[in-house]
Amino acid sequence: MINSRRDWISRLGRLSLLMLVASSVGAQTPKPALLVLEKDDNTLAIVDPASLKIVGRVPAGPDPHEVESSPDGKLAYISNYGGSDSALHTISVVDLAAQKALPPIDLGALHSPHGLVFAGGKLYFTAETNKVAGRYDPATQTIDWLIGTGQDRTHMIVVSATLDRVFTSNVSSGTISIIEQVSAPMPGFGPPPGGTRKTWRVTNVPAGRGSEGFDLSPDGREIWAANAQDRTVTIIDVATKKATQTFPIPVRGNRLKFTPDGERVLVSGGPSGSSGANLVIVDAVSHKEVGRFDFGGGSAGILIVPDGSRAYIAVSGKDKVAVVDLKRLEIDGYIATGRGPDGLAWAERK
Repeated sequence: MINSRRDWISRLGRLSLLMLVASSVGAQTPKPALLVLEKDDNTLAIVDPASLKIVGRVPAGPDPHEVESSPDGKLAYISNYGGSDSALHTISVVDLAAQKALPPIDLGALHSPHGLVFAGGKLYFTAETNKVAGRYDPATQTIDWLIGTGQDRTHMIVVSATLDRVFTSNVSSGTISIIEQVSAPMPGFGPPPGGTRKTWRVTNVPAGRGSEGFDLSPDGREIWAANAQDRTVTIIDVATKKATQTFPIPVRGNRLKFTPDGERVLVSGGPSGSSGANLVIVDAVSHKEVGRFDFGGGSAGILIVPDGSRAYIAVSGKDKVAVVDLKRLEIDGYIATGRGPDGLAWAERK
């Protein structure tokens, strides 16, 4: 009788635990949702920004590094990286409402995809092994544009609002590629009617050693690049395609983002020297530091919400995401994550 009662209690306990797990995993995807890549667990965590709680997890494919939401907020795209010269050649796809993995995008001969950004309804990406930037059209499910940079470790990617300029950082070459659409004379013996054609021109601008995280200013006039090995930031004038200034920062910066109003720049990374800083905030006009944060571990991905009120910083070294109030310049809290959080994205379902 005693053993039977103990067995019943044990079974009831296990049933309660299973019901609790099922209810937490099956929680509805919030609108909007914060997406966090738990890189070392190969999972995508879906976070409720209001409660700072994880409401679901989905397999993210092998070695996930960057994540991007579709414009309608229904899908997440995840680059499966593996490092330069890796055999990986897929971009994973996740249905955010159903919280399930969909068939990945097979890039074929394009290996080690990394940077991702949506622009003009299409997904731009980099493929490090091939030293290229490319574009995937979800409507036709084809790669409809591809161009080489000729640089080593073509890593992150940004696209101008006008879609006629694409920018990449090339970590090992220490450069930023400016890829712009231009008009060029048609080849041949004489100009036909309207004797020009649209083509693409690549200009590789020296930045600094380990230039990786970078961003284009909201007005499209400047590129700011974080040079991790030099512990500096280089500013490049887009019109002249020349570096205008390089200045030191107290982090080994690997990610950099402008606030939506263009007034400030956030740089995350590991601490430089004895600074202990994992995030530094710089005034975009004076280039002076206005804020510094120590999260206790090396940091990576930066996500600034559309209204510019707060930023989420992936603290990869401590398995958490820091929430920073950008008005008060204070830490608002932390989100406990799986191992090695890195890429972040904002999904606003329409």
